[in-house]
This record gives sequence, C-alpha cells and structure tokens, in this order.
Amino acid sequence: MAAAKSLVVLIMLSALLSNSFVLVLPASNFYQDFDIIWGIDKVRIRNDGEVLNLYLGKDTGSGFQSKNEYLFGKIDMQFKLVPGNSAGTVTSYYLSSQGSTWDEIDFEFLGNLSGDPYIFHTNVITQGKGDREQQFYPWFDPTSDFHTYSILWNPKTIVFYVDGTPIREFKNLESINIPYPKNQPMRIHSSLWNADDWATRGGLVKTDWTKAPFTASCRNFNAKTCIRYPAGPIISAPCPSNSSSSAWMKIDELDETSREKLKWVQKNYMIYNYCTDTKRFPKGLPLECAVATSAYVDSARV
Repeated sequence: MAAAKSLVVLIMLSALLSNSFVLVLPASNFYQDFDIIWGIDKVRIRNDGEVLNLYLGKDTGSGFQSKNEYLFGKIDMQFKLVPGNSAGTVTSYYLSSQGSTWDEIDFEFLGNLSGDPYIFHTNVITQGKGDREQQFYPWFDPTSDFHTYSILWNPKTIVFYVDGTPIREFKNLESINIPYPKNQPMRIHSSLWNADDWATRGGLVKTDWTKAPFTASCRNFNAKTCIRYPAGPIISAPCPSNSSSSAWMKIDELDETSREKLKWVQKNYMIYNYCTDTKRFPKGLPLECAVATSAYVDSARV
C-alpha cells in the first residue's frame, strides 16, 4: 500500500511539472477515491474500502461522487441492484460536469415490481441538452449477484458496456454539427433515490415503503482515466496514449465481434430508442439517427 501511494504521488508531481492532465492507473478504494455527498448516514463502506452500500429510506436516499475530475476514461463499476419489489427506486451511475451547459453520460437502473425486469436507462447529455434515451431489459437478474457496468469515453466515441458486452455506442459526429462531450471534465457519480413520480410505468407504480430500507451495493471500481490535476481552468489537453494502459483512447469504433454483440443486445433487449420515437420528434428525428456510419441505423431497425 505504501509503495502504491508513493507511485501516485510521483505521478501527480509529474503532472504538475508538465500539464494539467495525467493518466491515472486503476484504483479501488471508496475511502480514498470518493466523497459521500448526501445521505451520509445511509452509506456504509466495508471491507477496508472495497465495497460500498447505498441505502434508501422514506426520508432520504444516498449518493457519492469521485474526488477527482476526469477528461476521458474507461470506467468500470460492479453493482448489485435493489432486490425484490424495487418499484419507484433508481440506482444511478454516471459521469457529469458542472454548470448550466453541463455534459453527462448516464446509466440509470429503474426498479420494478417483484418478478418484473429492471430497466437499464441510458442517456448522453451535451452542453445541457439530452433527449437521447435508450432503454434495455437485462438478460440476467441484476439483483442476485454483482455485474460490471462500464463507460468508455474518448474523443471519438462513447460506449456503454454490461459485463463487457456493448449495449450502446454514441459517436463523435461534430463534423455534421452534433455536439459531443469532449471539453468538460466530469466526476463519477452514483446514488440510490426515490423516483416513483416517473421511474416505474411512468409513475403509475409507487414505492412500497414497507420494504424499506432499500439497498444497492457496488464494488471493484476500476478507472483508467485522464485526471485533471490540480483543479484549475477547464482546458482540453491530450491524454497520454503511448501505453497499453491507455489503449481505450485509441478506439474510434467497435471491432466486428463487439458490433455483433451490440446488434444482438439492441435486437433482443432494447425496449426504447429515441431514434424511433416519431411522436416525440414530430419535426424529424435527431440528425445522428440518420447517419449510416453510426450504430443508430442498426437500432432504428429494431
């Protein structure tokens, strides 16, 4: 542990002498890497910082965020979601910047009645504008064991993964004037909260508080990222890309095997795609939905 801490110090000192961004090696300690930002009495960190439990009661939920801000990264977290009747609850896991024109990359896990599947809700917000939701049913029980949820974010693409299987891709299409999040550093956030005004069947099913407190657990935080250190002006600086630890920076599109997995998920488990919602966009679907080189074409055919 002492050697690892010394290595981190040396890396940060190097960053101070070079530029404001530095490649950060994987870490997994909730004490060191995160701050509890609400519901502090409803968060439990166990196993010397390796596992964190989020709790939701009728009075409040709970949440945490990373101490550091990141500009691009490959971020993994394992979650075991609220079991049983979880209707009305939402476990969130996302990246977000600050300000009125913020960027955000979202995983939200929408609870459901006992026996009904969770809904995996995803969204990409750029410069304060979202409306890019895609939703999926899981092909497993996300409450019986831990599963890995990953976000890959680099200057060319964003990919959402579940247990290593890509479920969604959002490409950088700035060449046709579609905003892409690449200039604002973001923190990692996670929370467990009550959203029974919309989460389950549009708010028709309310949270059953006789089942409280609700619990979701997370572990194995693993971040290969570019960290903004020290805190300072928001700038866009290159992330190191000359080592195997930053191979994720070089990905500009999915390989053939990953693309086949993406098509399989979108064909069999996608339940909502904004790129097919003509009622929501009566004046025409968003421009990226019609781009033949993007994954949206495949999902639009579902």
